[in-house]
Amino acid sequence: MNLADFDYYLPAERIAQQPAEPRDASRLMVMHRQSGRIEHRQFRDVIEYLNPGDVLVLNQTRVIPARLRAYKTETGGMVEILLLRPLDTLRWKAVVGGKRVLEGVELTLNEGKITATVEEVGEESQRVIRFDQPIERWLEDIGEMPLPPYIKETLQDPERYQTVYSRVRGSAAAPTAGLHFTGDLLMDLQQHGIQLAYCTLHVGLDTFAPVKEENIYEHKIHRERAILTPEDARIINEAKLAGGRIVAVGTTSVRTLESAAIRSAAFGTEENTPESVQQTLNNLPENLCPWRPVVAVDEETDLYITPGYRFRAVDVMITNFHLPRSTLLMLVSAFAGREQVLQAYQLAIEHHYRFYSLGDAMLFI
Repeated sequence: MNLADFDYYLPAERIAQQPAEPRDASRLMVMHRQSGRIEHRQFRDVIEYLNPGDVLVLNQTRVIPARLRAYKTETGGMVEILLLRPLDTLRWKAVVGGKRVLEGVELTLNEGKITATVEEVGEESQRVIRFDQPIERWLEDIGEMPLPPYIKETLQDPERYQTVYSRVRGSAAAPTAGLHFTGDLLMDLQQHGIQLAYCTLHVGLDTFAPVKEENIYEHKIHRERAILTPEDARIINEAKLAGGRIVAVGTTSVRTLESAAIRSAAFGTEENTPESVQQTLNNLPENLCPWRPVVAVDEETDLYITPGYRFRAVDVMITNFHLPRSTLLMLVSAFAGREQVLQAYQLAIEHHYRFYSLGDAMLFI
């Protein structure tokens, strides 16, 4: 498939600039994958589509105030740093905005109280930066919430770019499908007999890196840390074996669950590249159930899901509307069919749905 196969036109006014209030008042487009039928609901109605015994898998990552403003010590030129992930106590992988921020350049932050040095120049604007002291303890004071560039308005309450269940600090962007849940809605779901399980995937570079290769299979996805604990793996597997469905909240939960299924001993492969996964699945007997149990993982995953991928962990997906030509749109297209998804997106535009990180949601059942 070509990159142009995942393109669509979105009017700028459809890009959400502020979140819905309250969170679960956002709109919900429900797609029945088998029939293609579409329903238009509010997000709080999601409870009507989930069954007792289903398990909702939520990414509990918490966004850090990862955007830092600095200047070149020698020239005073302004530099913007977006922290992606720590390499050790002093060094971070980062995306840097500014002219000629090359290896050896010294940066000054926080009115001269902190200095940093560019240690390594990566692809495009990627850098490895060494701070003169642990920077994490300063982030709450000098860092800014790293909102995507298409959000032009100021977010008055930074907690609205966090899920209500965020716990584990480390993400450069929010797992936005989870922004629609309120504490009351989660309690209602549990009272309805729906279990909750958690995973952690710290969103990294690919949220900000567009696909540029015309042949989508030539794109290299960057690695992000994915964690699923033994206890949460047990909850998920027992729910599935009892007849429940695995409901992934967001593409980050999807990638974590699918990575954990690939790692399953029953699956029989130690690789998690799209090619190795597809080859293994193609060799399975036709009468063998495609579902595989998930196992506990704590690893860097580069699982790249494109159309043709056969899912074996996720039954139902909740997600937002994604950017054109993005790996996230490719993942959703793999789950529900490219043409069907793009038709639904066009319908969403016509019905004035709000798109992207602070926008409305889709439910694929």
